[in-house]
Amino acid sequence: MTLVAPDPTRTVPLPLREQADVRDRWLTQRLLDVLPGLMDRAGIDLWLIIGREGNEDPVLATLLPATWLSARRRTMLVLHRSDDGVTAVAVSRYPVGQFLPAWSPEDAHCDLSTEESQWAEVRRIVEQADPRRIGIDVSGTFALADGLSHTEHGRLVEALGPYADRMVPAEELAVGWLETRLPEEIRALHALNRLVHQVVAEAYSPAALTPGTTTALDLAWWLRQRFHDLGVEPWFHPVVSLQRAGVPLVEERGALLPAMLYGSVIEPGDLVHCDVGITSLGLRTDTQRNGYVLAPGETEAPAGLRAAMRAGNRMQDLTVAALTVGRTGNEVLATARAAAAAEGIDADVYSHPVGFHGHGAGPAIGLWDEQHGVPGAGDYPVHTDTVYALELAVRRPVPEWGGQCVRMALEQGIARTGDAVEYLDGRQTQLILIPGG
Repeated sequence: MTLVAPDPTRTVPLPLREQADVRDRWLTQRLLDVLPGLMDRAGIDLWLIIGREGNEDPVLATLLPATWLSARRRTMLVLHRSDDGVTAVAVSRYPVGQFLPAWSPEDAHCDLSTEESQWAEVRRIVEQADPRRIGIDVSGTFALADGLSHTEHGRLVEALGPYADRMVPAEELAVGWLETRLPEEIRALHALNRLVHQVVAEAYSPAALTPGTTTALDLAWWLRQRFHDLGVEPWFHPVVSLQRAGVPLVEERGALLPAMLYGSVIEPGDLVHCDVGITSLGLRTDTQRNGYVLAPGETEAPAGLRAAMRAGNRMQDLTVAALTVGRTGNEVLATARAAAAAEGIDADVYSHPVGFHGHGAGPAIGLWDEQHGVPGAGDYPVHTDTVYALELAVRRPVPEWGGQCVRMALEQGIARTGDAVEYLDGRQTQLILIPGG
């Protein structure tokens, strides 16, 4: 299967060596074009990112060369904002990609240990820069912005002496760095989402699914193996669930959820739902798609299920309309739910940022079990040049199922750019029809 990327001369996934070249080029561009504005917005003129091998700051991983799969020993990165842009310096035992080397153990004074010399160099850089506010990665709200360990924090305070009083949480800066996407990254996410859509379509076909034999768990493993064979890996194990007439939804923590998971055999007349996410080029996707297994004599899904899909698409429209720059995640949630109530749509919204991480840093727009707002993460505002998994569900009775309620869950990648929101490789508007055998 050939999977064509936005550039018709390329395919995704790229070979690993080419991926590394692309990721390093993106990092250079992000340091030059994205980071200065983010530091200005956060009011931080020097940012310290510090991590030890085996316990890396999540932000650190996004700043390392593509060939570095972890920190090396203790890796310290210093990003200094000046009138000329951002100076990126590494205080590390080994050279760190695009970062200027500022120290080596061979330069240590005879009266200092290697470790003491490394911390002393950080102090020297800070003294020379004389920053007003020193950002460090500590956050009670966003785990991805809370990567400075207790030990490293203590050592940093000791090393900086009086300059430690200038340390402030870099939460806004770290989240901005993690959530902001380059135009080329968004184009790559179009291609990665296209790959997901094509593989799910293949899964919902006789190539992978035999009604009466294949279980939900079989299909989940087929999806994982297929992505692996294509050269991409999941960031979570695929989930497949079923809904069918006579098997009502079950209540869990105030939400109605499908009762049939994992070992259930897929039968004609079933609504099949999958949730998959892959990672490539340092970016991640998060997608849900729905298929219907045709029963004998059927050529299309029951009208009630098709109406549920239309209601889900309408809920996507309402949520996208609410996703305006400057609104907080909680405000987006409240606006979308109010619009849904006005139209008589029974829906839950639980969308989230996606990019370097599947459940990324940025505004939380509800949780499946928190529909009245998310304290902390839900108070963060929407910014432009960001990507989200537009995740939600609607509930509707299906007349053909005796009025039984169906939960139509949708999840689709979207990009918030300028004044527009674009669906990454389009959204699902019709159920995928699966031959009933």
